[in-house]
Amino acid sequence: MWVLWALLRGRGSPLRRATDRREAWVALGALLLLVVGAPAAGWAGGAVADAALQRSVRAQHEERHPVDAVVVGPAGRGRFAGDPEGGAERAARTWVVASWEAPDGSPRTGKVATTSRPGGPGSPVRIWTDAAGHPVPPPMDGRTARTHAVLGGIGTFLLTGACVEAGRRLTVRRMVRRRYARLDREWAAAGPDWGRAGKGG
Repeated sequence: MWVLWALLRGRGSPLRRATDRREAWVALGALLLLVVGAPAAGWAGGAVADAALQRSVRAQHEERHPVDAVVVGPAGRGRFAGDPEGGAERAARTWVVASWEAPDGSPRTGKVATTSRPGGPGSPVRIWTDAAGHPVPPPMDGRTARTHAVLGGIGTFLLTGACVEAGRRLTVRRMVRRRYARLDREWAAAGPDWGRAGKGG
């Protein structure tokens, strides 16, 4: 509202410069972009991210399968290559050496991670494997994907708002520089006649 008030205030005043009006219009345009454009960009960014992540969730659930394995013994901490999940989720996993059966029926043994609390050797444990029987991280769930999409939308909103504000500041700075440059030229042109007003020719 203050931008509209600034635009309307002193419209007929001879002291109101054209540059003042242009700066007020720039501020109004930036405000509209912040109020309408930034939320729209955030919503669109979040929607695109959510669609992509939900496709990834479906693909992971199709490619990864839960398998019942048997604990062979404890294992040191490790990490799956390309594991996209956060450090807190990785920290909640327990690493063990386990044996399981691949889809083709061949026996497999290796170091795997599980979110459950496995018992000693010989106890069952649930792991995830790919179509070839190799251990993989658990698939992402829909709630986690939605959370990432919301964060992506918020990030898009904030980035859009920052770009709008940066554009406004840059535009106003250029307008101010042009105003000062014009004043310097006008002052330089009037300089030789300074103080001569009222003198006879």
